[in-house]
Amino acid sequence: MTSAKEIKKRIRSISNTKKITKAMEMVAAAKMRRSVEAVLKTRTYANLGWETIINIASASDNSDVRHPLLQKSKEGKPSLVVLISSNRGLCGGFNSAVINKAVHSVRKHDKDADFVIIGKRGVSVHKRFSYNILAEFPKNDANPGLVDIIPLTKMLVDEFLKDNYEKVILAYTDFVNPVKQVPRVRQLLPIDITAEDEYLGAVGKSEKLGTNKDFIKAKEEKHLAGNNYMFKYEPDEASVLDMILPRMIEVQLLQALLESNASEHSARMAAMHQATGAASDLVDELTLFYNKARQAAITSEIAEISAGAASLAAN
Repeated sequence: MTSAKEIKKRIRSISNTKKITKAMEMVAAAKMRRSVEAVLKTRTYANLGWETIINIASASDNSDVRHPLLQKSKEGKPSLVVLISSNRGLCGGFNSAVINKAVHSVRKHDKDADFVIIGKRGVSVHKRFSYNILAEFPKNDANPGLVDIIPLTKMLVDEFLKDNYEKVILAYTDFVNPVKQVPRVRQLLPIDITAEDEYLGAVGKSEKLGTNKDFIKAKEEKHLAGNNYMFKYEPDEASVLDMILPRMIEVQLLQALLESNASEHSARMAAMHQATGAASDLVDELTLFYNKARQAAITSEIAEISAGAASLAAN
């Protein structure tokens, strides 16, 4: 049986671990609050911006000018998947969920794919599934901005315009609330009215945007009904689209990064909370064992003293 001294040493070790996990939980909670604030500030703009682009794509069906970013690439080409993961672990199943979602989407359509990684943990897509990593971009956990996205956007647009890939797909984790984060896959390029995209972060909470199903249904109805939009471009359609389409891709990538950051900090806070609770339960269990071992040792000493006293009395 383990001695009381060894049990006490283990209790002290687990108590120290509990202090660390509790501190990490508090740090993750503080980061989560800042990340959620950033997400909510920009989510409506990103979603309405994407809706505007979808309307432009719908209107361009009958236009003399068909922008390259609105044109479908030749079939048979591989897909390019942008995967947003975390830089560090200790966040539960956050990384494995989004990686598995991206891989499942690629396999579902029986397509070859290259990956562009944002976040160090995304390299698992190569180690576990042997997919090629075309590029890896650093992930800003503190305060991501457009400056972090511009080089990525330029690379994605250039690769698509070179006709190297059929589609550009974004795999990220959508922030729903502090206890629920949903991995999602959506098509970025070509911008297609018939693609089953979803609003970033929209899960039926916005009365204006509606639910994801409402969004897809509305797009299908507009597509079947024909072009209901008329746009006037200054100085000309091609110049405006050359400017606005890449900018909206930047906004979508930035919003997805913000969503993933908020989801990551929420997942880490939950994981550290669970770890702290498990440490508390283990300390309570070991304390019970320690008390039993200590009581057994005391009982044994008393028995030995009693036996010695009885032996002396007999003599």
